[in-house]
Amino acid sequence: MTSTTPPTDPVAQAPIPTTGTAAPLLCFPDPLPPEIVSAIDRAGYPWRAVDRPHAATTQEPEDGWAGAVVSAANDAAQAFALCRAVRSRDVPLRPLLLVVRSDQLGDLALRDDLFDDFCVLPAHPQEVAARLAHLFVRTGRGLRPELIEFGPLVLNLETYQAAVAGRVLDLTFMEYELLRFLAARPGKVFSRETLLSRVWGYEYYGGARTVDVHVRRLRAKLGEEHAHLIETVRSVGYRFGSGAWSP
Repeated sequence: MTSTTPPTDPVAQAPIPTTGTAAPLLCFPDPLPPEIVSAIDRAGYPWRAVDRPHAATTQEPEDGWAGAVVSAANDAAQAFALCRAVRSRDVPLRPLLLVVRSDQLGDLALRDDLFDDFCVLPAHPQEVAARLAHLFVRTGRGLRPELIEFGPLVLNLETYQAAVAGRVLDLTFMEYELLRFLAARPGKVFSRETLLSRVWGYEYYGGARTVDVHVRRLRAKLGEEHAHLIETVRSVGYRFGSGAWSP
């Protein structure tokens, strides 16, 4: 399982760049507990889950792992074996966040060298995301990805991913680009013609209906509760977020 595949648009066929700062987190096991998946996605970290301890080496990306999130909730022996393997390297992997059940807290005794921090299930996604951010700062292994955040919406500019209220959105490339452009300029109204030129490019000859279709799809994917984030300004165009009255 992975969350690192960027969305593509079969019509636009536009290339999606990658950056050297988007090395994935090593996660164990596959599948992860749902609240851990939600936390990592909401925080904007790319990640890759493995189902065996040895896969931490055999499936390691060329640029290495950015850190690790290991859950011992279902198989403590395998989880500790993976932690031991990545921490016994010449350069130990860190940061490493260990996830346990409350009845497993006693198992952490004399294992302090296997992790940098831990959290207890059930864990709130915001707590997990905060612990990860703190670990990255504390260990100096990486920086938080460049994000656009507006209320429940988070866009990761490095991995071309978006999530709303912790739910990852399945967006095409142009849907993502339109959402990114609007979310980066909350409160500002853009005509359909301006959006066509700024998002699709001056060489694009499609009509204004192209914008309406993409906005309709974005609202559907945001869901009924969050569709209002993209507002229609009658006879003008669209605005992201509510505009404050300014005389």
